[in-house]
Amino acid sequence: MTAYLVRRLLWSVVVVVGLAAIVFFVMHMVGDPARLMLPQEATEEQYLALRKQLGLDAPLPVRFATFMLGMARLDFGDSLWQNVPALPLVMERVPNTIYLAAATLLLSIPIALVLGVLAALWPGSVVDRAITVFSLAGVSVANFWLALTLILVFAAQLKWLPTSGIGGPSFVILPAITLGLRPIGRIGQMTRAAMVEELSKLYIQTARAKGLHDRTVIRVHALKNAALPIVTLAGDEMAGLLNGAVVIETVFAWPGVGGLMIQAIERRDFPLVEAALFVIAITVVVLNLLVDLSYSFLDPRVRYS
Repeated sequence: MTAYLVRRLLWSVVVVVGLAAIVFFVMHMVGDPARLMLPQEATEEQYLALRKQLGLDAPLPVRFATFMLGMARLDFGDSLWQNVPALPLVMERVPNTIYLAAATLLLSIPIALVLGVLAALWPGSVVDRAITVFSLAGVSVANFWLALTLILVFAAQLKWLPTSGIGGPSFVILPAITLGLRPIGRIGQMTRAAMVEELSKLYIQTARAKGLHDRTVIRVHALKNAALPIVTLAGDEMAGLLNGAVVIETVFAWPGVGGLMIQAIERRDFPLVEAALFVIAITVVVLNLLVDLSYSFLDPRVRYS
């Protein structure tokens, strides 16, 4: 186990450093923040002075070395947009993004498990087909369209829920529903496939022959042994919610990392974008590691060697 953790941590460092390098070079090729920060009537002297002030006049290899050394110290510099340290600014938004992701998973995972089990119990039936259609619709529908539709119906017309922002539990309902349809569809279909396979195995037939109640057979035996692919997919969805909720955070004006990153990209705020992607990369790496470590608890046959 220890050797496995060391290898995974070393590989995670390589992944984060590689991603940071890619982001650095891409961001420095998409535009000049000094041009955006200055008014159109600014002179060339003012432009060159601002580039020097921001450190953009140095050669690209020098800027890259400075960036990598700063990242090693968790110092990404000051935000060009808000003129405060970039990493603390991102960390202020992390709890909001985690809150939205957790609410989405708490809504979607139980529904997905129930739908997947029901579809597996009666494969090929009307129930199975209806759940499959619902799952495919959840995966296929465009998030931004669904978000706008929910706002129009439940916030603008019915006035049951707020349109945007963050506050009490009512504020998270519409964003969580919008983000939850995709996990419901994917996890539901994975649960169905895994449960159909488990329910056809001999140990399930033996358990039923011994007189165990179907509820016990499904919950204690079949669902537990089908948990590995379900947990893997749930971890992937959690990572996707943390780094892919950019559009929904923007539509609902949710003050999370995704919305902050969009604003930073629009303003060519290199330090803020780099800090946000660094935090997201670390979060995804940690999530993947936790999912891998959970395998040995779900299935004692799994060994890390």
